[in-house]
Amino acid sequence: MKTLEISPQELHALLLGTDELALLDLREQGAFGESHLLYASCLPLSRLELRVERLVPRRSVPVVLCDGGEGLAERGATKFAALGYTNVRVLAGGVPAWQAAGYTAFSGINVPSKAFGEYVEHEFETPSISAEELKAMMDGGESLVVLDSRPMDEFRAMSIPGGICCPGAELVHRVGDAAPEPGTTVVVNCAGRTRSIIGAQSLINAGIPNRVTALRNGTMGWHLSGYELARGREDRPPPRGEGWRAGSARAAERLADRFGVEYVDAAPLAAWRAEADARSLFIFDVRSPEEYREGHVADAVHAAGGQLVQATDEYIGTLGARVALVDDDGVRATLTASWLRQMGWDAYVVRGALEAEELVSGPGPAARPAGAFPAALIKASVLAIGIEGDSVLVVDLADSRTFRRGHLPGAWHAVRADLPERLASLPRRHVTVLTSPDGMLAALAARDLGGGVSVLDGGTAAWSAAGLELVAGEGERIADDVNDVWLRPYDRGTGVEDAMQAYLDWEIDLVAQLERDGTARFGPFRMASC
Repeated sequence: MKTLEISPQELHALLLGTDELALLDLREQGAFGESHLLYASCLPLSRLELRVERLVPRRSVPVVLCDGGEGLAERGATKFAALGYTNVRVLAGGVPAWQAAGYTAFSGINVPSKAFGEYVEHEFETPSISAEELKAMMDGGESLVVLDSRPMDEFRAMSIPGGICCPGAELVHRVGDAAPEPGTTVVVNCAGRTRSIIGAQSLINAGIPNRVTALRNGTMGWHLSGYELARGREDRPPPRGEGWRAGSARAAERLADRFGVEYVDAAPLAAWRAEADARSLFIFDVRSPEEYREGHVADAVHAAGGQLVQATDEYIGTLGARVALVDDDGVRATLTASWLRQMGWDAYVVRGALEAEELVSGPGPAARPAGAFPAALIKASVLAIGIEGDSVLVVDLADSRTFRRGHLPGAWHAVRADLPERLASLPRRHVTVLTSPDGMLAALAARDLGGGVSVLDGGTAAWSAAGLELVAGEGERIADDVNDVWLRPYDRGTGVEDAMQAYLDWEIDLVAQLERDGTARFGPFRMASC
């Protein structure tokens, strides 16, 4: 079957329109982060079957596949056709041809959201303070609270001393508990800039009485100013008080009025589900992970509101799609919708969904590809004996960052898309065993190879669950030129401070890049008033 192509000029015209479009880049995240189109979602060919249904739920939606001109998009088009997608084209010449045609390419990841954060600061003139100013306020004993708008795992890794973890959409929901006195200054931070800006502006837009400011450049700015970061802390706001429940509801009403947030109930949501074959629908539960696990609407994907705004391209792979947001009292969903609508998404708040529908508990549906595929499985205990006897070649298909954190003894790293070439270069053993974090990616790779390999039953997680040791580091068992993950500044072994400054400079420059690109769908903004 001949792959259909689309020219850079034709694609640019589509991006200026309003019809649905799934724009997907099939390179690994590291390569994607070097240069890509503004609205492309990173969907590595290696993990396509595991992620595509969540990113692109409608199989008749127009799909355009991108790559670096190395042929990944053509390979991906074949997989899309096999999965039932009926309207797939490949960007002729890939991203290099896009740039050669005079169009803008972006570096980094989550660029639409990070560019939006910079645009918000520019449009709203969001107030900010430097690390030095914050330190002086702390030392001077001023009444202030530092709210870190990142999820707990990021907060635990590094935080501003004395800060409190209050992820994005929780800010309006919980600020009254963290700062009950109107004379307390609220400082919002993240690791860099985006969530600091969006978080601070969220509270200002909601009309809280406190002075609110972003910490300019977040924890990176604090570190670059020579101050120590706290590590391993898990501080949260105190339990919710009844007094702020009414206050947060009033704040949500102000947000809805200012930004045109629309509300629906169970009936329109049911109608949207019924027409999902004609109009793409994404349903997100924006509460905390703990609340989601306790009980959620069956087809709602968990996406904590702040993270949905921070990394929209990781959750919604179809431009022009309809987005439905669910929570318990509407506060977090309204805040999230207020930002998504300004980003150009057709977002709505669903009222009463948790009461109207039968709920399910647990972490939500696992990412599994359609269809069954057999694989020769090997138990962790049996594999351990083979490794001890040096009769087994173990190949780990986790991303390289995960591999470095911990892998089976003697395992080699590989990227699934390059697996046949990688296997040809590795030592030969009597048995070859593939593994991945949960075993699913390894099973897909075994199917690609057509047999001749085994798969660790349950993947690396099963190995750990059996009490068997993982080895950290990489040695010589990872390809020198692997480029499958985008390294954050603090992921680097050397040059961390230089990388931090370069990252912050990159974020600030995004507004100028948006102007050159011309395809951003942001606005119109409605200025907040108190």
